[in-house]
Amino acid sequence: MNKPLRTVIIGSGGMARYHIRNMLKLRDTTEITAICEPSEQNYQATVEIFKEAGLTPPPNQPDLQKLLNQYPLDAAFIITPHAYHHDQTIACMQAGLDVLLEKPMVMNAQEARSLIKIRDLTGKLLVVAFPGSLSPNIRKASAMLRSGELGDLLSIEALAWQSWGPSTAGTWRQQPELSGGGFLFDTGAHMLNTVVDLAGEEFAEVSAWMDNKGRPVETMAVVIGKLKSGVMVSLHGCGEAIPSCASDIRVFTTKSILSTGIWGERLKIQRYGWTRSRKVHVPASLGVWEQFLAVRNGTLENPCPPEVGLRMAKLYDAIKKSASLNGQPVRCEND
Repeated sequence: MNKPLRTVIIGSGGMARYHIRNMLKLRDTTEITAICEPSEQNYQATVEIFKEAGLTPPPNQPDLQKLLNQYPLDAAFIITPHAYHHDQTIACMQAGLDVLLEKPMVMNAQEARSLIKIRDLTGKLLVVAFPGSLSPNIRKASAMLRSGELGDLLSIEALAWQSWGPSTAGTWRQQPELSGGGFLFDTGAHMLNTVVDLAGEEFAEVSAWMDNKGRPVETMAVVIGKLKSGVMVSLHGCGEAIPSCASDIRVFTTKSILSTGIWGERLKIQRYGWTRSRKVHVPASLGVWEQFLAVRNGTLENPCPPEVGLRMAKLYDAIKKSASLNGQPVRCEND
């Protein structure tokens, strides 16, 4: 039997603690060896999760380089503010670790290309933790769309809403130097990524409008665009909604309507001639870490390599440029 994967959790804020709870359900395959967290408050909140599970909490070493030198490790899960992703990922891969990296992967396309280069030089595995790309629902939907059984793709409509502006006020998520953007780059990143996964091709051009609503970063955004094939797409992000966090994606084809969410949290289909949509049954998932393990074990081809992070960075750059030009169409950079 293989030994559990010796893993460091880098960053132990609220999102990290959500992931840790799922990881503790996989104790036969995963050992959380150490935590790297500069905030004592965040670390103590993490300690409580282990205590509740009847487990000894892993030690905390806030200095990443010291930690990498101190502990024998196999993998890292990086869940820190976006500005730190690039350097922390490079340090881990150069130390011989495979990496699961929270979204958005990096701050810009230049950093994305840098990670791809280091991935290639080190030969280590790098998976971006987009739950959409790693969701069995989205992979099933994409396979159905690519197979031709649903006919030709007509259009895609996506919507994400959250009380993001009020709930993240005063945090790093609204500090552009740490976050790299606002609602559309944070929660909305899931929408951008999942839509392109479903489309099976990148955007050719976009027109976009953003509104900060008096905050340091955008909390509202509307994007209309065309894929390379000419298929039309609309994206709507409302980060000033009443207390909530939800999404909806509709994919229209000549033979069906697919319904899912930006996190791949569900999948329904209404085929031609049906009067209502029906659930599509796919294998259950414990989340991104379970999928990372499958990729690392070779039972799943990596559905979210750093090239996906580069794709996302280029799309967001084009959206920002169009918004700065009051919606003027902008051609998307495609390598």
